[in-house]
Amino acid sequence: MTYTSTTSAQKLLVTGATGFIGSRLALRAHQLGLDVLATGRAELHIEVERLQELRAAGVRVETGMLQDLALVDRLLQDRDTVIHLAAAQHEAEMPESYFRAINVDAVRTLLSACRNHNVRRFVYGSTIGVYGDAGESLLDEDSPVRPDNVYTNTKLEAESVLRSFENDLETCIVRISETYGPGDRRLLKLFRSIARGHFVMIGSGNNRRQCIHVDDLVRGLLTAAQHPNAVRRTFVFAGSEIMTTQEMVRRIAHVLDRKPPRLQLPMWPFVAAAGVMETTLPPLRLAPPLHSRRLDFFRKSFVFSTVRAHSLLGFQPTIDFLTGAADTVSWYRARSLLPRPDVTEVTNRQSA
Repeated sequence: MTYTSTTSAQKLLVTGATGFIGSRLALRAHQLGLDVLATGRAELHIEVERLQELRAAGVRVETGMLQDLALVDRLLQDRDTVIHLAAAQHEAEMPESYFRAINVDAVRTLLSACRNHNVRRFVYGSTIGVYGDAGESLLDEDSPVRPDNVYTNTKLEAESVLRSFENDLETCIVRISETYGPGDRRLLKLFRSIARGHFVMIGSGNNRRQCIHVDDLVRGLLTAAQHPNAVRRTFVFAGSEIMTTQEMVRRIAHVLDRKPPRLQLPMWPFVAAAGVMETTLPPLRLAPPLHSRRLDFFRKSFVFSTVRAHSLLGFQPTIDFLTGAADTVSWYRARSLLPRPDVTEVTNRQSA
């Protein structure tokens, strides 16, 4: 089933709309003709930038924190559907109480308010991180969960909170795989380091991943927000390709017209350094420049079956990584976030 503008009567609230995925979701929903209201924080420069992009496109946005009960009440006045993407995730310098307040308590408060406002459907954006490190196992929605950090622990706890509201709302949980594409800044450092010839592989690079392009993910989230088969279900949304980190880096290098990086360093010194930084810096409210979750990029493997999403929702990603990486590079270069190829350098390659 494909989500089309024929569902434009839906009145959608998108939380976390100044984040990467939330901003692309709000923009796409608006383009499809939905009555969409977006909300998010506007504290960081990138959040302000996304806020301006949304408003320039005609998307209605209210800024603030979901702990503000008056804000939540205003946001839900005439909404019938919520896609909840707001979360604390990368703030490594913050204590567990911070993550719990945003990722668990605010979700419970929002769900209670949704019940009071007769919201029909609530789609919760969770994470594949709840599985921990799967290694070589093929995962699906029923695989054991083993969260191993404060972010994934609180995201899994929020899933349980959502299920406690199943009798009050049409609920759906979407565990989101590693997402990339236009609008993403998380992987910008990776693309830059490869473009500049500075990338260093930490460890073997043989860990496997199943990235999903943000356009595919947005299409899946909008489908989950209205498909009857989504109710009381948990889905994994992941890309159609399985690749190692080495393969991912090679494909990005190909798109950038660069030689694949060859420098490789052992994992253990970085693990040791991350452990020291995580112990000493957060009590000082300093973000560790290196921490365990950052190293997960080089060591954790996640491979998924996407049969449930395909069979029940008709959802299947269509954008392969090479195409998606080229799309991402074009977006970065259009905003001067990546250097453009030197004309002389390109000419020399073509004549070689």
